[in-house]
Amino acid sequence: MNTSTSQTTSNEVTELRLPENESSRKPGQSSNWFINLFFILICGFIVVPFVLVIAISLSSEQSITQNGFRFIPEQFSFEAYRIVFEVPRTIIRAYGVTIFITVVGTVISLLMTALMAYPISRKDFRYNRPLTFYVFFTMLFNGGMIPFYILMTQYLHLNDTLAALIIPLLLSPFNILIMKGFLDKISLEIIESAKIDGAREFRIFFRIILPLSTPALATLGLFIAFAYWNDWYNALLFIDSDKYVPLQLLLVRIITKVEFLANSPFATAADKLKYASFPTMSVRMAMAIVAGGPMLFIFPFFQRYFVRGISVGSLKG
Repeated sequence: MNTSTSQTTSNEVTELRLPENESSRKPGQSSNWFINLFFILICGFIVVPFVLVIAISLSSEQSITQNGFRFIPEQFSFEAYRIVFEVPRTIIRAYGVTIFITVVGTVISLLMTALMAYPISRKDFRYNRPLTFYVFFTMLFNGGMIPFYILMTQYLHLNDTLAALIIPLLLSPFNILIMKGFLDKISLEIIESAKIDGAREFRIFFRIILPLSTPALATLGLFIAFAYWNDWYNALLFIDSDKYVPLQLLLVRIITKVEFLANSPFATAADKLKYASFPTMSVRMAMAIVAGGPMLFIFPFFQRYFVRGISVGSLKG
């Protein structure tokens, strides 16, 4: 009798506890649904404009003029892409220049950023605070465009070379401080134990620090690669030869040339007639797809490092 009574009592207690557990989980589940819905909306706001850009690039200029922008084109047309790839050799050469400066510039920039951030992150380095202030100070002030142009062309003689597209973006104070914030979290005991085993500073840096910094390097590498890929201003300043023109500058030149020939009073009647019906809007969107498409395929490979690199590399006050 006592055993059956105790079993009945334990069953009643379990039944009484279940609703409490279920009710305690409901607020957490509702908050998760709210967070998921919020990020779904954010993703929608990001994806929808990109889909619209693709739709405009596949629309005829006449349908855009008559019906405006549509997610489903009224009249499909590949005229914009035909114009962009009218001279495929030029596009391929511009792609090659852009890929070269992006890969080489990103690798060298990551190495120099890590080499600069590592000593100022060491608490046993005497001049870490003055150097950190020096790096931060360059974020507030710069020499200006004219001294920069004179330095690159008159003193370094880098005009019309690929180095003029790589060197200006090699070091960013923001990237250095992000990297420093990550390296600050690496325990000093690891470095001291490596010194006890006989490792020197360069070996510690390349064999220990860099492997531990993979999330930060991947995140900064993505930022630096985007900067090199989208840069056209330095090419506009320093590049004269067609063989060194990157993709972004080439696309800017195409649009500028078309607008000039369509509106210039010095253009011939044949040029004005040819470019009067030029699909300006669809060509702009096609150029955006051509210029930005490759980076969309690269980003997913860095995604697993991206959030971690941003969080662990956050700056401390």
